[in-house]
Amino acid sequence: MVKGYTQDHIYKHPWERVTSASWRKFADPENKRTLSHILEVDTLNRRLDPDSGRLYTTRALTIHAPGPWFIRKIIGQDICHCVESTVVDAQSKSMQLTTRNVSLQKFIEVEEKIRYDPHPDNPTGWTICRQETSIRIKPLSALASMAEKVEQRCAERFMQNSAKGREVMERICKYLEAESSGMAL
Repeated sequence: MVKGYTQDHIYKHPWERVTSASWRKFADPENKRTLSHILEVDTLNRRLDPDSGRLYTTRALTIHAPGPWFIRKIIGQDICHCVESTVVDAQSKSMQLTTRNVSLQKFIEVEEKIRYDPHPDNPTGWTICRQETSIRIKPLSALASMAEKVEQRCAERFMQNSAKGREVMERICKYLEAESSGMAL
């Protein structure tokens, strides 16, 4: 069984500001309280393709393992390691992030895709963010008998964390807007 969901969010900020905020959301110490499930973020690779102009980045994320506490007790781990692959195409104004867990794979597979594009109704002023997440409990894992409940609980946690992420993104966008207009917050 796979639990999946899709969320769309409109940032009333231009694409350049939103994508800048995306790069900064884990780096700002003020966001550590809001994004307390993120323990560490390290850039593993960054490459600019000279022909296409696309920026390719790979980051390692260490997070608190998703799901309820009793699941973490069963699997014997409180943390999960993930890899985030990002492609930024400044020419077409598209930013795509794909994050997958690399640890705990014998129990659960999680994939999150986020895409930022100019909003079709206001391409110079707004950005649409589409987030797609899929969560799958492995059928032969110790969690299989309660897979549907665990997937639901994990999905709920991801949705809560997504809301926190959007809150941080909005705060950074407002900061960047104030910075660009020469105002201090």
